[in-house]
Amino acid sequence: MAMRPLWSLLLWEALLPIIVTGAQVLSKVGGSVLLVAARPPGFQVREAIWRSLWPSEELLATFFRGSLETLYHSRFLGRAQLHSNLSLELGPLESGDSGNFSVLMVDTRGKTWTQTLQLKVYDAVPRPVVQVFIAVGGDAQPPKTCQVFLSCWAPNISEITYSWRRETTMDFGMESHSLFTDGQVLSISLGPGDRGVAYSCIVSNPVSWDLATVTPWDSCLHEAAPGKASYKDVLLVAVPVSLLLMLVTLFSAWHWGPCSGKKKKDVHADRVGPETENPLVQDLP
Repeated sequence: MAMRPLWSLLLWEALLPIIVTGAQVLSKVGGSVLLVAARPPGFQVREAIWRSLWPSEELLATFFRGSLETLYHSRFLGRAQLHSNLSLELGPLESGDSGNFSVLMVDTRGKTWTQTLQLKVYDAVPRPVVQVFIAVGGDAQPPKTCQVFLSCWAPNISEITYSWRRETTMDFGMESHSLFTDGQVLSISLGPGDRGVAYSCIVSNPVSWDLATVTPWDSCLHEAAPGKASYKDVLLVAVPVSLLLMLVTLFSAWHWGPCSGKKKKDVHADRVGPETENPLVQDLP
């Protein structure tokens, strides 16, 4: 493509009246996105130019004299394709591809139309991890009531939200529950009738979602299961171990501190004393 038509397009954009529209397009890392070049009815495109405006201004693709061109040295080199309807396809997308884009089109009468779009690229949400912490009410066996805390966690993904779902036909709103830390922790009270009831933590962002499901009553009965633990179990293990480590540290400090110096001094005296006294006694008349 010759440089003169390209400069002509940029000059038209600066000087002639332009109708500007805006839209937001969402996609995820590894996927592709189609930036649609919308135009008014009856607008017969003669020339067009796609550009990246932010975070850097780059030429991406052009349409001139019926020829589509995308061979420009930009960060999308090899990842951009201009279609016959003048929509621009980008992909596979990377985390740094978010930004503002524009398409400038000129019709056969010299009128211009500019469309601006904002692309936001998100990481796909990974499967969350759910842990079950329990506090059994009373000493009855099996427990009659069980206070459960379900903790849900996912890596630090932008704009992530947490929600919970009870996997039954019953209305979740009828059950006594509380949410903490922006929905990451769910507190519920269970009874023997909830033996087979499962709960799902759903994590999502604007372009993806995933979930993990647990059956908390199993932990109320102290049945071992991967990823589940009780506050009592944690305390029964952590507290004795901490005390043992503290005692070992104190004993080591006492044994290898002043006492070790004293012992070394006594050993030195024992070793030096007999060896230095015996020759003197032998030399006496």
